[in-house]
Amino acid sequence: MKKGWIALIVVAVLLLIVYSSIKGTYNTMVQRDESISTAWAQVENQYQRRADLIPNLVNTVKGYADFEQETLTGVIEARAKATSVSIDPSNLSPEAIANFEQAQQGVSSALSRLLVTVERYPDLKANQQFQQLQVQLEGTENRISVERRNFNDVVQGYNTYIRSFPKNLYANMFGFETKGYFQAAAGSETVPEVSFN
Repeated sequence: MKKGWIALIVVAVLLLIVYSSIKGTYNTMVQRDESISTAWAQVENQYQRRADLIPNLVNTVKGYADFEQETLTGVIEARAKATSVSIDPSNLSPEAIANFEQAQQGVSSALSRLLVTVERYPDLKANQQFQQLQVQLEGTENRISVERRNFNDVVQGYNTYIRSFPKNLYANMFGFETKGYFQAAAGSETVPEVSFN
């Protein structure tokens, strides 16, 4: 009878250890997954901030009658496309992030073309409101970069955690999947050639 109680206590202790291990691992995965959602929200906030600045920039530039309409239309269309692409934080797959980033790159390209075109309009370049908007856009681009880096750091911690043994067994059991990263834009590894002819 005494052996039966000892065996029962040993089994109960083992079950308690396994339960605690699973519970602790599961809760940590949930916390890290929530951290990714929070980091993603910060990324979206900064992209939204940039999108909110664009109408003011376009309206300021529109005041210059001979400004290229095609350039303005490109910025407006790129903004519309970028704001129509959204990702549910529970589906941060590499493909979803690539689609989101591609739409955002369209905005970046359109804004770059706009700012290059502005160089031909000294009055516009000197406009106080335009200068303030340009500074705000530059600051927002920096914030976007910081939030993307923070997001990638949080995702890396999560992915490493759920892929480590034995946590990967629990992750598979509970349906936790790896998340995607922001990648550098294609061609960014190539240094631009500068020529002063």
